[in-house]
Amino acid sequence: MSQQSARTWSEKFRSQKLFSMGLLVFTLALGILAGTIWTTGVRAAKGQAIAPDATPIAIPPVKKLSNEFTKLAQMLEPSVVFITTDYTPKQQQTSNRKRPAPQSDDEEGMSDPLRRFFGSPFGSPFGSEAPRRREGSGSGFVVDKNGYIMTNLHVVDNADSIKVKLTGEKTEYKAKLVGSDPEIDIAIIKIDAGRSLQPLKMANSDGVQVGDWAVAIGAPFGLETSVTAGIVSATGRDIAQQFQRFIQTDAAINPGNSGGPLVNINGEVIGINTMIATSSGGYQGIGFALPINSAVKSYNQIIQSGRVSRGSIGIRFPRDENQMSNTLKALGFKSGVIVESVTANGPAEKGGIKADDVLLSLNGSPIKDGNDLVSRVSEMPAGSEVTVALDRDGKKVEKKVVIEDREKVFKDDPTLARNRREMVEPDSGKDAETSSARFGIGIRALTDDQRKELQFDQPGGVIVTVVEDGSFAEEIGMHERDIIVSINRQPVASFDDVKHFQSTLKAGDPVAFKVMRPVPGQRGRAQWSGVYLSGTMPTK
Repeated sequence: MSQQSARTWSEKFRSQKLFSMGLLVFTLALGILAGTIWTTGVRAAKGQAIAPDATPIAIPPVKKLSNEFTKLAQMLEPSVVFITTDYTPKQQQTSNRKRPAPQSDDEEGMSDPLRRFFGSPFGSPFGSEAPRRREGSGSGFVVDKNGYIMTNLHVVDNADSIKVKLTGEKTEYKAKLVGSDPEIDIAIIKIDAGRSLQPLKMANSDGVQVGDWAVAIGAPFGLETSVTAGIVSATGRDIAQQFQRFIQTDAAINPGNSGGPLVNINGEVIGINTMIATSSGGYQGIGFALPINSAVKSYNQIIQSGRVSRGSIGIRFPRDENQMSNTLKALGFKSGVIVESVTANGPAEKGGIKADDVLLSLNGSPIKDGNDLVSRVSEMPAGSEVTVALDRDGKKVEKKVVIEDREKVFKDDPTLARNRREMVEPDSGKDAETSSARFGIGIRALTDDQRKELQFDQPGGVIVTVVEDGSFAEEIGMHERDIIVSINRQPVASFDDVKHFQSTLKAGDPVAFKVMRPVPGQRGRAQWSGVYLSGTMPTK
């Protein structure tokens, strides 16, 4: 082979080799590309297999919709509070058959189907087993910028401690009980938040009509600041105590709403959520709120004197309105009140009113029915004189009657005595200017039923219901449920006795209380031990 031929063959070989290598590289690249396309296609096919024709949904920018209820919720929330309490239930007496402690107010102390949202399920205070601390919760709302809060009494009654949380805060503020009105189930508590709070505005609940919007806010089942809306279903529902005429609503309210506000469409309070009608323990479209007018009247008295005073003329009449109406019709009257009995030595008896009299008017204004009479008389201060026109055996007669304090008139009524919870404070006026002595306790008289329950067979004594934080009473070691039997060796048996002794004391005076406290006895029988607590009255 010539040199030229050899060179030509060599060039062809190199050219073929380069071509082969290029073809190989091209084939590999093509294979990789094809594999990639195939894999991607498989994955895509897998991703689109469930809904191949679906389009991803885009989340739009935030846009807050607003309506009247939104505005109400935002306005109310800073003023509605969450209340928690803890207390030690009384021990059960020893028996062969032990009854389990009730888990809620639904099981004890409230007839079905009307149930309060929170209870104080206490049994006997003595027994063989140590009581366990329990907790409760409810709602309330700010009524004064200085930390005064309105709620139901059954939310905080008998609590060892009361704590309050404001909306949006983690801090729990310790609250003290300022006073209460057991007859309409309200309580006033106070916290020190270190700043001014935002009180809710009050409406005139006399203007509430069936069909009005109603908004409830509170902490049902502990779920804070829950807002529900409905309408007013009825007004003037008479289902509980004498001074309670409820607003009925279908706004959803449940256990834990108790003490929270029911407001109108303007955000003004028209009532305090108090009861529900239920067969299940939860919401069934029927809730009851105490009209705010009733609560405000009691509140104003509580912040002035620590207690609520209601006027009375000392009569009893049929509670059944239909029975009263039918009786009056049978006697020829369209309206009025027929007297069943008069309280011995009460205002009516002193004024000459007798059983079977039909009361027709009060100070010249016709009496519609028993509720009308009680409402008007209860708002009159003790000492007021009224003219009562009545029919006696077909003759029209007028009698002058002097109103007295209802608790004085019915002092022997065990229900009123049991409800009495009064704060012992100095009298207002010039006496308060000369004496700053202050115990800082709430007390109530012991009824016969309580003496039997407590197995306390000594005469006299008053039971301590409240000991204020930082008060003189707390400093000397007084406890709630202590029974005060004497002050400076002088026996006490009533609120007035304790208040009298307080009025004689001035800053720097020594004072000694004798209190009785229970100690475990044999076979569950209570034994009481006397303890002396003493100190020097502070200047404030």
